[in-house]
Amino acid sequence: MHITYDETLKLFRLTAGDMLYAMGITDGAYLAHIYFGKNLPDADLTELLRLDEPPFTPSVNNRDKACYMDTLPFECPCFGLGDYREHAVEILDGAGMSTCDFRYVSHRIIPGKPGLPGLPATFGTEQQAMTLCILCRDEHADLELELRYSVFEQMHTIVRSAIVRNTGRADCRLKRLLSATLTLDGDGYDMLTLNGSWARERHVERCRLHMGKQRIDSMRGESSHQHNPFFALAEQGADEDRGVCYGLNLIYSGNFMAQAEVDQHHTTRAQIGINPTDFTWLLPPGEAFAAPEAVLVWSEEGLGGMSRTFHDLYRQHLIRSKYRALPRPVLINNWEATYFDFNEEKLLSIAREAAKLGIEMLVMDDGWFGHRDKDNSSLGDWYVYEKKLPGGLKSLVDKVRAMGLKFGIWFEPEMVSPDSDLYRAHPDWAIQVPGRELTLCREQYVLDYSRQDVREYVYGMLRDILTSADISYVKWDMNRQLTEVGSRMLPADRQRELWHRYVLGVYEMMERLVTEFPDLLLENCSGGGARFDPGMLYYSPQIWASDDTDAMERLKIQYGTSLCYPVSAMGAHVSDCPNHTVGRTTPFQTRGHVAMAGTFGYELDITKISPEDRGQIPGQIADYKRYSHIMRNGDQYRIGDPFGTAGYDAWIFVAKDKGEALFTYVQTLSRPNVRSRRIRLKGLNPESWYRCSENGKTYSGAYLMQAGLRMPNLWGDFQSRQIYLNKMEERA
Repeated sequence: MHITYDETLKLFRLTAGDMLYAMGITDGAYLAHIYFGKNLPDADLTELLRLDEPPFTPSVNNRDKACYMDTLPFECPCFGLGDYREHAVEILDGAGMSTCDFRYVSHRIIPGKPGLPGLPATFGTEQQAMTLCILCRDEHADLELELRYSVFEQMHTIVRSAIVRNTGRADCRLKRLLSATLTLDGDGYDMLTLNGSWARERHVERCRLHMGKQRIDSMRGESSHQHNPFFALAEQGADEDRGVCYGLNLIYSGNFMAQAEVDQHHTTRAQIGINPTDFTWLLPPGEAFAAPEAVLVWSEEGLGGMSRTFHDLYRQHLIRSKYRALPRPVLINNWEATYFDFNEEKLLSIAREAAKLGIEMLVMDDGWFGHRDKDNSSLGDWYVYEKKLPGGLKSLVDKVRAMGLKFGIWFEPEMVSPDSDLYRAHPDWAIQVPGRELTLCREQYVLDYSRQDVREYVYGMLRDILTSADISYVKWDMNRQLTEVGSRMLPADRQRELWHRYVLGVYEMMERLVTEFPDLLLENCSGGGARFDPGMLYYSPQIWASDDTDAMERLKIQYGTSLCYPVSAMGAHVSDCPNHTVGRTTPFQTRGHVAMAGTFGYELDITKISPEDRGQIPGQIADYKRYSHIMRNGDQYRIGDPFGTAGYDAWIFVAKDKGEALFTYVQTLSRPNVRSRRIRLKGLNPESWYRCSENGKTYSGAYLMQAGLRMPNLWGDFQSRQIYLNKMEERA
């Protein structure tokens, strides 16, 4: 990694491995993007800005400066100066004017990676990272803009953020501050996005760019089931293994926008940041606003190379939990086993059977608090429902611990039920527009986490529960979006800040939780996967990927999620059949193989499943423990495509030293009268020899990747195979 500045050329070079990111300061002190891609030995890259052709620079052709502004590849384009493409920063000054003009003033290069106040952010030591801080200034508005660029050792990544400071004497309103803008030459790209809805999150869509703007976003107060704050721009024809790809991801859990715009000259402007819709932030003199970080990844090894860079970055420089590199306990969650219909004896019966089979943790899901027998009451009343647990929480936990199991518990601390003691005492604590009817969703409202008194009260209840018994795990849920976004506490001129202040309040609560309880395993959940984003990974090393636990549906969900996020972050469970979401029946073995491409656990009534299925559990757990280090720390290569028509999906995890690998094959549909398939593996050392657990034979890595393993047509739909490959010291 290296960051340099050439004073003569006014050229910044940021390198990591064989990646180069270059910027230049042009006539007028404008900061412009030059290049992002494979490292170049050339010292002078400034001619790539095309400043020697029409419309020329203002010093040569000031009569057409507006044309110059509308073509320059700005690093942080401002509103109102003649650049009519999507802008990244917009203000409203005391005179009601929205034009802003930030120009380069100075820069500094610092070792390491600074954080952001109140926001999740990547981290790195002085040996692991370097950061370029560029100071820009709008003299007329008396504002400063600091642009930060960080590079990490051997990572083909640029992490960007922006901070606006009011250095004047008058209030200013910030209307927009996107986290990153990237200009690419040409428009020969496909845009890949992760879209869906509840129970079918992060399905992959790939569309060719066209003139104009192509955008995904969220205005739900969460990153959302519908769109993930990630997109990729891939060269047309780029696939898993070949071609140039750029990935953009926002480290944020609230409203976002992500967009690619093709302009009149067929250049592409890619941007990501906080959604500017309904956003305003008051900046009094002396105050600052920090945009969340954006991650920009470059790959010349297709989508797979892009994904592996994201995975490594997040495992090494975003996830802080001690569990990021540790085996996760194999848990059983009672939700799909009992829903709200449980008591202490039912939970203990599940725990007894689980302990016999090697499961390590019992998680008590929704329904243990207040007087909650269904989902229409008690959110906000975080005290034990003694009708179900007459001995109290500690009594239950002690009994479970005596069986050799750890204990976990479910919360939904951002919500309040109309039928709750908390809401009856404090109806003003819900997010609301005074005088307007509140919109119910799942018969609950959202607490106003912009208020410190609300956060203090709720956190006090959480602390009381977590200190009352030996609890090892918390599942933090959020089951609805925001509506009627207003606060009884904020003044009128700060009401539009509530969207962002709410997210900051959630972050503060999670920060307090993991700081006070550092040994706690925190799993984020949001109605399933509505907050599967890097912001949550900063606090919780794993996120419940979806409420849909059907193995075939999970192939699509986990495939799409893996484009950006490591499998060590994907909560995945073996559930009962017929599946509770889609009614499909799949073999127990297949359910296990699919769930192992995640954190792995169970979500079923273990006391009621068939002896045949129950008998497979010890073997599944043993396999997961035997191979989880490869999945948790190794490289993932996608081989099949669950969205395609081939009738199978497949993937392989390869250890970093290429000494061992785990290959999984899932036949989604059986076929009549066909021969076997040859599945070409990926990521192995072609010169090494590997023993195959399937048949005991030894193959060269070259054979496995070029000729492939032969997979027979399996009897029945939804069948699977899992094969372990370990490198031999010499050919057997």
